[in-house]
Amino acid sequence: MSTSLRNRLAARAASLAVAGSVFALALLGAPAARAEVKVGVSDWPGWVAWYVAEQKGYFKKHGADVKLVWFANYTDSISALSAGQLDANAQTWSDTMGPLAKGLPLKVVLVNDNSAGNDALVVSPKIKSFKDLKGKSVALEQFSVSHFVLVNALAKNGMKMGDIKLVNLAAGDAAAAFMSGRVDAAVVWNPWIHQIESSGKGKALFTSKDLPGLIPDLLVAQDKAIKTKRKDLVGMIRAWFDTVAFIQNRPDEAAAIMSKVVSLKPDEYKVFLPGTRFFDAKLNQEAMGPASQPLSLLSVAPTVVKFLADNKLIEGTPDVGKAIDASLLADALKP
Repeated sequence: MSTSLRNRLAARAASLAVAGSVFALALLGAPAARAEVKVGVSDWPGWVAWYVAEQKGYFKKHGADVKLVWFANYTDSISALSAGQLDANAQTWSDTMGPLAKGLPLKVVLVNDNSAGNDALVVSPKIKSFKDLKGKSVALEQFSVSHFVLVNALAKNGMKMGDIKLVNLAAGDAAAAFMSGRVDAAVVWNPWIHQIESSGKGKALFTSKDLPGLIPDLLVAQDKAIKTKRKDLVGMIRAWFDTVAFIQNRPDEAAAIMSKVVSLKPDEYKVFLPGTRFFDAKLNQEAMGPASQPLSLLSVAPTVVKFLADNKLIEGTPDVGKAIDASLLADALKP
């Protein structure tokens, strides 16, 4: 049975009480007659950035009629797209594999970002290397992105899951267990990484920055929407490139906009930005290109599918080649 690898988002959304925000007004039952493209968005920097595009007028600039639909529970957005209740959704490559394996007509049309430091294996000061990690207790949320990061971190360093003692805890509990010294290591994400390192109680031994291309966050569209609302989707892609430039050139203003969406202070939200590698046009061309490119979706797909299959999180085999539609990107880059 397929499950969401980025389950951490639902947990973080709940902890921040996002469900009570004004964006809850954009639930699926609300009228959508005014918008051509109905797009699901959840709590992750590369997706919250769509509100920058909205507030800075980039959708209008590029002729894209877009309705952003906020999901406090990320997994609900995946189900909504699969059920045809959305035209497109912000979701991960890994979470797209299950629907693809079932033959659903979904296509990746844009890569928003890669996690590039926002996920990390943090260890106590006594652990200096992966060799020292052998036989030690590691807390994480099983089958989440954290689990995926650890499996690949160990593999890159000649180890396997059997070499450590896995302690299955919800993300916040894993961080707390590490801070209190009940476990030797934990796989967490920001802001916990920042808090742990600032406290002096631990350091990052391995981060998602060491796994380039392996955790991509995407805009995935229904094939029907691509055929009937192509102009708006192409406009969205152009708006995204303006958004990336804005975040890079004016990070403080961008953080102020994004932080309001998830009920954080701007300074708190800025912690997430360095660990998020926002993809501009050039990086998107690489990501949507052949498997020979290190950031290519085709390049990382076998690793993602293997993790899902090994943990019985997917049924069937997704046709990843047919799931990437680079033609909209090509249209967006035309003069």
